[in-house]
Amino acid sequence: MISRKNRFRGRNSLDHVYKKGRTVKSGPLSLKYVPSKREDYRLAVVVSKKVSKSAVTRNRIRRRIFELFRKKRAEYGTPINHDFIISVFDDKLADMPAEELSRMFEKLMSSAHIGP
Repeated sequence: MISRKNRFRGRNSLDHVYKKGRTVKSGPLSLKYVPSKREDYRLAVVVSKKVSKSAVTRNRIRRRIFELFRKKRAEYGTPINHDFIISVFDDKLADMPAEELSRMFEKLMSSAHIGP
């Protein structure tokens, strides 16, 4: 899980990213991002009930993406001054092998020109 300072607080805090952010897509993932004046990033992972009716599955997807972002951020080394919203459109991410999910995530971040 990411630290509390790197999470959005409330639905209204996401509105700025939804209105002003740029979007890139990679398979069943979509990344909406906007530069921020903060010293570090903020991240939200959105998994709709349309993806899976089971809260267990939605939370598993959310936790996997949070952990993947945390690990990749440590590899980048430089601060990431952006606000991110990652939207998920398929429940197969809950059971996808970690290497495949990591490749998909790398492709998403590189198409947004974030990281190395």
